[in-house]
Amino acid sequence: MVDTRLVIGQDKVTKQVSLTPEQSIKLKGKQIGDILKGDDFGFPGYEFEIRGGTDKDGFPMRADLSGTVRKKLLLAEGPGYKPKEAGIRKRKMVRGKIIDEDIAQVNVKVKKAGTKKIEDILAPVAKEE
Repeated sequence: MVDTRLVIGQDKVTKQVSLTPEQSIKLKGKQIGDILKGDDFGFPGYEFEIRGGTDKDGFPMRADLSGTVRKKLLLAEGPGYKPKEAGIRKRKMVRGKIIDEDIAQVNVKVKKAGTKKIEDILAPVAKEE
């Protein structure tokens, strides 16, 4: 299994969190658009919406590709391709919308905030001397 990261976006600020294997298993089978409970990932009271992600080789997930497959699609727009001119299309490798063990990064958006700020939850604990 790949080390999975959760990238949390809120108010134009993103925070990256490494997940434990137990937390990564809770993501398996979820898909783009699903709602996650923050309690499962150490964010009490929060709810997150899955917006996308990338696999272990850096290929982006697409909401319009079913399953967990990696496939070459003819794309005219992102995610996965940003054309320099209007009307240009290109065949690019992308990943399906369902999370499996090969997904290395999951991008989420805060749908419901908890009582504590994310910065306070992620702040390193000061060591007592």
